[in-house]
Amino acid sequence: MSAIIIAILVVATASSGAVFKPGDWYQSLRRPSWTPPNWAFPVVWSILFISIGVSGWMVWETEGMGVAMALWLLQLVFNAAWSWLFFGMRRMDLAFVDVCALFVTIIAYIAVASQVSATAALLFVPYAVWVATAATLNRAVWRLNPDAVPG
Repeated sequence: MSAIIIAILVVATASSGAVFKPGDWYQSLRRPSWTPPNWAFPVVWSILFISIGVSGWMVWETEGMGVAMALWLLQLVFNAAWSWLFFGMRRMDLAFVDVCALFVTIIAYIAVASQVSATAALLFVPYAVWVATAATLNRAVWRLNPDAVPG
């Protein structure tokens, strides 16, 4: 039963990216030359969401509700909020704050989860790398398009 609940939470979080899509607005923005190709995002996120779910399930099964699980849930909130802030509200500035909070939460989760399950913690390392890249990209796009943020 816990695996099903974890899966529902992860799918709900992932659906934020399906609801708030890049669209024409994002395509019109200037982006750095190192921006990953559009096809990479759904591929990478699919793999990461599987890892996020497995990691959360492993922690839940080992420890139940504790600090690690609270951080796991918090990162889902920050993760879901990013697409809404960036693509939905077109607030690259607020999305940058959110993605930085997401990164800090991921790092905290890795540290705390490593005391519960080394594997669960390791499953979050690629996620941390991708989110650091996403934060850098978020900031670069914001800097390249300062007039695209609603005042």
